[in-house]
Amino acid sequence: MNMNGTYGGARSIDEVLLQLDRVVEEARSSSSRLGYFAALYRMVTRKVKEGIAQGFFEDGPRMERLDVIFANRYLEALNAHLHGGRPTDCWALSFRSAGNSRLLILQHLLLGMNAHINYDLGIAAAQTSPGAEIGSLYADFNKINSILAGLVGRVVDEIQELSPWIRLLDRIDTKAEFAVINFSMMKARDCAWQVAERLALGDDAADTPYLLQLDNDVTYLGGKVADPGFWLNLGLGVIRSRESSDIPRVIDVLSGTGTDAAPPLDQAV
Repeated sequence: MNMNGTYGGARSIDEVLLQLDRVVEEARSSSSRLGYFAALYRMVTRKVKEGIAQGFFEDGPRMERLDVIFANRYLEALNAHLHGGRPTDCWALSFRSAGNSRLLILQHLLLGMNAHINYDLGIAAAQTSPGAEIGSLYADFNKINSILAGLVGRVVDEIQELSPWIRLLDRIDTKAEFAVINFSMMKARDCAWQVAERLALGDDAADTPYLLQLDNDVTYLGGKVADPGFWLNLGLGVIRSRESSDIPRVIDVLSGTGTDAAPPLDQAV
């Protein structure tokens, strides 16, 4: 069975969650690693919805608009991939890599995060708060990004039952986790904000040459996530040899982490 659902065009955070539920279930049923990032992202979206309800963000309605625009970029890229369209190159790399059984579960997750944070987030922020409004978004921008980024380490803890040697990363290299992901989340946040300001304050909100170059840069970074080099790949191969190859089980574990995997809202930034 192949994934063939139609995604995108969500109009509310609840519609986003319904579509993410379908992505996760369809990926699980078809044993597709595309479900890995979808399961993680569903946790993020649930946490954002919770934050809006609790007044965690400065402007709840604006945060929902940002979340929906942001999520639709992923959902529409996935839809293009599934139905013969052409997503951005950074997303195409992430989706294509789902067929690569040699990558760690963590690498699959980080390829999605690379495309979604480093490319999509700044664009979504600029569309949410165009022009001079962008400055007022900064605090909430940091909160949503920190929720997304803060899940990575916690998910690593959760997937130890799937990848019992994942903790060997810091023995392979003192900076092995950064070597694998090839970017720090703080730098990703800063880069995304620079993109947001450039697009929101520029003369052309759809600066095509700039976005093409950004896509190229993010795709290059994703390539380093997928293939960090010969020696690191040898070490990663050792870790991979002990990972579960049961894709539905991996999706279940990633889905089962729930909101406990996310940082408490008052510790998100």
